Amino acid sequence: MTNTQDRIIIFDTTLRDGEQSPGAALNIDEKLTIARQLSRLGVDVIEAGFPYASPGDFEAVQKIAETVGVEGGPTICGLARTTRADIEAAGKALKPAAKARIHTFIATSDIHLAYKLKKTRAEVLEIAPEMVAYAKTFVDDVD
Repeated sequence: MTNTQDRIIIFDTTLRDGEQSPGAALNIDEKLTIARQLSRLGVDVIEAGFPYASPGDFEAVQKIAETVGVEGGPTICGLARTTRADIEAAGKALKPAAKARIHTFIATSDIHLAYKLKKTRAEVLEIAPEMVAYAKTFVDDVD
């Protein structure tokens, strides 16, 4: 029996991060084709998109959760900022998946804190666990 601590987990972000490359845009059918292939390759976690970003991204994540996120398949993951709206969109899009993960994040650099979030470091340190707990109301696996 293999020690689970010796196992490498493959987390693929092609469907989410890949679209941030100039000129890269995939339609839902193309995303499904890639997700199916990633599953065949044995990828453990597929970050399917950023459901809150657009209705198209929401639909793509939901379709991947329905068709690729079947029992015995990979974990389907959705990206979400640490906001209720982002987390709720991810949770709803991922609902059909047998195994789902919400990957949530918050900016923490001094510049982001001051100018983007307009929050103190202490405020962000309070938001993070609160939003992780909220994400856990949708899925058990929160990253």
